[in-house]
Amino acid sequence: MNRYKILAVGGAVALSGVTAGPARSAAAPADEACTRLAGLAIPASAIGLPTGGGHVRQATPVPASGQGASAVGAHCRVDAALRPVDPEAPDILMRVALPAAWNGKAMMFGGGGYDGTIPNIAGNVPYGPSDRPTPLGRGYATFAGDSGHQAAPGFQPTTSLDGSFALNDEALRNFAGDALKKTRDAALHLIGERYGGARPSRSYFAGGSTGGREGLAVAQRWPRDFDGVIAVHPAWNAATLDLFFGYEAQVLSRPGAFPGPAEQELLHRSVVDACDGGDGLRDGVVSNERGCRFDPRVLRCTAHPTGTCLTDRQIRAVRALSSPLRLPYRLASGETGYPGFPFLSGAAMTTPLLGMGTTAPARPMLKTSGYGVQFWDQWIRYAVTRDPAHDSLSVDPRHPGRWRDRISRLSALQDVNDPDLRPFARAGGRLIIVHGLADELVSHRSTAQYFARVNATMGADATRRFARFYTVPGANHVNVKAAFAAGWDSLTALENWRERATAPRDPVVTDVNPGASARTRPLCEYPAWPRYQGTGDPGAATSFTCRRF
Repeated sequence: MNRYKILAVGGAVALSGVTAGPARSAAAPADEACTRLAGLAIPASAIGLPTGGGHVRQATPVPASGQGASAVGAHCRVDAALRPVDPEAPDILMRVALPAAWNGKAMMFGGGGYDGTIPNIAGNVPYGPSDRPTPLGRGYATFAGDSGHQAAPGFQPTTSLDGSFALNDEALRNFAGDALKKTRDAALHLIGERYGGARPSRSYFAGGSTGGREGLAVAQRWPRDFDGVIAVHPAWNAATLDLFFGYEAQVLSRPGAFPGPAEQELLHRSVVDACDGGDGLRDGVVSNERGCRFDPRVLRCTAHPTGTCLTDRQIRAVRALSSPLRLPYRLASGETGYPGFPFLSGAAMTTPLLGMGTTAPARPMLKTSGYGVQFWDQWIRYAVTRDPAHDSLSVDPRHPGRWRDRISRLSALQDVNDPDLRPFARAGGRLIIVHGLADELVSHRSTAQYFARVNATMGADATRRFARFYTVPGANHVNVKAAFAAGWDSLTALENWRERATAPRDPVVTDVNPGASARTRPLCEYPAWPRYQGTGDPGAATSFTCRRF
């Protein structure tokens, strides 16, 4: 049979939210309570969207390990599979960690890119601190899924770039959000089986990028399922971002337009040199990003290009990607474009794959091209045209011709852009959004657009009662080799807000880069940014104030 048989799958009414229950450990010895879960059936009736039910494939006792902040207590690792409705669709693979000493709470982790693998359920929340235990280390029951498909091994090590699952409708709907509900409901069923019928007293969600989009998806679609969400650099308008990636591919594939690694590094250094002092301190971090006025024409070549200047074609490309993309048509999701990236984003060669890459977009698309244009390539071939041999560079996102209706329908499925979060707020939900100002893959300008819509829909006072949006100058998408690698205990902040009615107040973010001497900055609510007061330790947050334009 055709592996990619197309079958539309309808929605279903969501289950009610979690109910409080006391923290407990099972009466049976931990290892016995764990191993008896092997082979357990997960009934379809326990899941609020259509599935074929599921079963536990393996239940493995895991001994305690680590010390200090890295300590993780003994727990049961449960691997399960949820069967699809369409027999041609892949299973949803999921994993749950059930602590021997459970704190009565649950944490779901989101994925990244096109998903296809199960996130590390023993890991930390995005931008989490290095000096505090992970959720599992704190006694949370943690869980995650692969979003309903398994990435092909040939995509190692970047498995999140495999979009071939999108040839199947049910797999596509699972990735767009349905797998979140299915995985959550199945995990709560397993938690009840392990702990004598108990349900979590509180359930939280944390994710970054695609995982950030997934965090906003659960708040919008199933507002009673989670008590709080941590969404870091959320790719909430996924289809619209794909269109920007397609525009990027068109721009950078033009003859002579692609700035190579040397030119990208030049651009990055020049932006930092020009704008670093705009926050009152020259420390390699551009805090006043909105006030950064940089014109790449100052780098214009006056003679033959040598890697120490930019050609006119390269300058036009850089300016285009730093400007908003306006679509001449309206998508079914209501989106009309993407705001582009600051010059600082995508220029640093610390993470070249996530920025412009090291080679120009080509036919066929190369693995050395930027992550975004590869993402577009997969989307066009598997989700839009459903022709794996299709040339993605032949589709103009501004004038997609015969593919316009298909792209529009996908936007309604993939763009998680409902700004009315009143049901989530009424259920007691709390939302923390964090975004790095040097993100080279998801523009913080886009997150600012969504949060502005929430404010406009709900009112500033009502929004502030349940949501915060913070930005971190110098932080990039993967938080590695960034000018400022963010570390903040957002989970404790979320717990205090939801469980003790104590909203975040004057939070502080730490630079967790090796050798950064744990310098700190105030974590400012957008559009505020940290400005050095002119005196005091430049490595201490107390020497800065959050300034608004």
